[in-house]
Amino acid sequence: MKDTKDRAGACTDRYSALLLENQLCFPLYAASREVIRLHRPLLDPMGITYTQYVTMMAVWQEGPLSVKDLGRSLRLDSGTLTPVLKSLEARGLVNRRRCVDDERVCLVSATEAGMELREKALGVPDAVRNCLRLESSELSELYRLLHKLLGDGEDGDR
Repeated sequence: MKDTKDRAGACTDRYSALLLENQLCFPLYAASREVIRLHRPLLDPMGITYTQYVTMMAVWQEGPLSVKDLGRSLRLDSGTLTPVLKSLEARGLVNRRRCVDDERVCLVSATEAGMELREKALGVPDAVRNCLRLESSELSELYRLLHKLLGDGEDGDR
């Protein structure tokens, strides 16, 4: 951690906690933005955003699933998730329908076009991984540490 200097030039650590380079949150934020930026040229031809992409991945993996469960998987609140789902539905990639057993529950599933998108997205993870400046072992360790930070199990499950 770096120390700061006061107006007289004396070294003090009083404000060192406020230095950007001493923050854990900033490199996480910047790295997240960079990884999302790397996805853009791969997702643009598919006509989807990064948030739509991760939403589709969750639906492909777990669908059909409730909006509540989808939000939990993605760590998104309904105010963020609802417009994403509306957009995906308008593009014909997902269906939203009320659960027969409980009309309060809205289920999300991939359409045929949504499943075709899955095929187009197959190369995205490797393409992004190849752009990262980390060795395979470093990526594995970063993955493990991030999931630990998020309170997930060792294998990434919550």
